[in-house]
Amino acid sequence: MNVSVALSFAAAANLLPGSAWAQARPRARELGIAPGVFTPGANNAITDVVGVKVGQATVNEADRVRTGITAILPHSGNAYLSRVPAALHVGNAFGKLVGATQLRELGELETPILLTCTLCVWKAADAMAEWMLAQPGMERVRSINPVVGETNDGGLNDIRSRPITAADVKRALESATDGPVEEGSVGAGRGTVAFGWKGGIGTSSRKLPTSLGGHTVGVIVQSNYGGVLQMDGVPVGKEMNQYAYRGAAGTERGDGSVMVVVATDAPLSDRNLERLAARAMLGVGRTGASASNGSGDYVLAFSTAAEVRRAWDARRLTTTELANEESSALFQAVIEATEEAVYNSILKATTVSAAGRTVDAINIDRLKEILVRYRPK
Repeated sequence: MNVSVALSFAAAANLLPGSAWAQARPRARELGIAPGVFTPGANNAITDVVGVKVGQATVNEADRVRTGITAILPHSGNAYLSRVPAALHVGNAFGKLVGATQLRELGELETPILLTCTLCVWKAADAMAEWMLAQPGMERVRSINPVVGETNDGGLNDIRSRPITAADVKRALESATDGPVEEGSVGAGRGTVAFGWKGGIGTSSRKLPTSLGGHTVGVIVQSNYGGVLQMDGVPVGKEMNQYAYRGAAGTERGDGSVMVVVATDAPLSDRNLERLAARAMLGVGRTGASASNGSGDYVLAFSTAAEVRRAWDARRLTTTELANEESSALFQAVIEATEEAVYNSILKATTVSAAGRTVDAINIDRLKEILVRYRPK
């Protein structure tokens, strides 16, 4: 029987780290890792963008299934009836991003965004379409474009069993809240691996000062990729002897994928959202990513601003958007938030075992020693 465990109940045996244990692991700022120059929002999470909600369902079954669903809702209403402009940037396209072509063609989202495992994207998309069609006001809808991204968690998950169910998707969607976001080995990050350590879900945000518009940019990542990890410029991967191409054989190639979802309350068109999404990859690069041949590196960005919202049945759209010249501070903010979100995904992740394999969480004590050594006194 498939056993789906909501995050608030993730505390079974040694296979599911209890929430107290997970909370004991630090976020980046608790270690003094604070990339960039801008200040985070209250939660330092994508939910600092007003209206955005995140829900997660973690799925565990015996000693073989470690996966889940992470849902990002752009606002509290019906995403089909009240659409947000959106855009996609592809860093490397070795992935299965459901709904990408229509999103690019129309420049808008009409569903929440789901993240999950590679072979579960179609099941998740089907379940979300069914859930959306059952919402009030959807009785005459005959077309819907679910957007579902993925990374491959097959090292810790029996991915061929395609364990995600419609109930898991519904749980993630209906549990979504606008407060702090659970990070690490949860939701779609349950079985992921980053830089050889346990990866997962991470989030961060930046709030621009009033002089630069006062807008908020929030990011959430599903980290499952490799390279040579650095944290705020410190060569952590090399110091811990855990990095791509190490040794004479160089068999570890840094393969893997990352999904990045960016939200902002700045009134941006889909054109400038694509530019914003492209800058998020600079944040991924700052972490030491290889962007290898086998990586699926995708960034989805959307704006929640009322000035650019699109009614599904509108005959004309009247919008007020930021000019190109006003984008630069947002670009800086998304780079910073993406970099920090990746660090949070690794730092908050807990050790996970399944299918005869264990992927360890990064050693925090060893990391502290390295950080101290590289920082000026």
